[in-house]
Amino acid sequence: MELYQLRTFAAVAEERHLTRAAERLHLSQPAVSGQIKALENEFEVRLFERLATGMELTAAGRELLAHATKVLTAAEALRHAARGLTGEITGTLRIGTVSDPATIRIGELLSGAVQRFPGLELELHHEMSGAALENVRERKFDASFYFGDRPGPGFAAVPLREFVYRITAPAPWADQVSNATWSEIAALPWVMTPDISTHSRLVTKLLADHGIEMPQRHVEADDERVIIDLVREGVGISLVREDLALQGEANGEFCLWSKAKPATTLWFVCLTEREGDPLIRALLDLVRETWPAAADDHGDVVKTPEEISPA
Repeated sequence: MELYQLRTFAAVAEERHLTRAAERLHLSQPAVSGQIKALENEFEVRLFERLATGMELTAAGRELLAHATKVLTAAEALRHAARGLTGEITGTLRIGTVSDPATIRIGELLSGAVQRFPGLELELHHEMSGAALENVRERKFDASFYFGDRPGPGFAAVPLREFVYRITAPAPWADQVSNATWSEIAALPWVMTPDISTHSRLVTKLLADHGIEMPQRHVEADDERVIIDLVREGVGISLVREDLALQGEANGEFCLWSKAKPATTLWFVCLTEREGDPLIRALLDLVRETWPAAADDHGDVVKTPEEISPA
């Protein structure tokens, strides 16, 4: 039994699919299948039922997965301790990014990493906020930027700044929008993001607070720049960051509805149990330096109380 086999076992259990697990581990599907078969032969039990829809853990697989997770956690703690003893900051971290590079100051973060920790490589992966948070939870990302409410138990989170949004419409719709009621606004065509995104949750909550359901007439897009272009071209209305909405209004491209200014917070998050990793500590130091107002009075990561539910 090897650690890499246990990692493969855990990945297949989480993905419930050989191909997705292989992509996540950067292995071929036959290699993943072979490692699972080797573990099953060694343990003398079947770990998965191979179904048409994917891989389902057997009762024995579920029990052994709990033990495998403890072994992998202990191995990771051992690596953290070894790195701490050597004092070297060398390795690769997978970072989730959201929004545009300027908004999250990713250029400044990368520049700081190059100067302070030349042995630290940051691998960037762009995602919507909800997907980015799930990737951190599932250890596909080591850390990530995230828009939304404070993440739930198990996450350490650094609040970076608050962003205000405006309900934004194409400029020619000004007469229709300026004095519209909540119901009339909800009835207009909307440009929405997928349900997993913070943007979608903001719209849903905003309307629900006024007794209105999710807009039925909407076009879906998953990129902020695409959303802005669609609003500009007259496809529909949408929530747009206030700085961009005001800029578009000044340029004669947008009109803004004045009755709502929902806000959300930009965070930098990692798993609480990963904070002891010297690479993660170095990354959090870089984040605090990039966002000087992000740390609390003691310069510590702002942790999530256990009673707060996941976003």
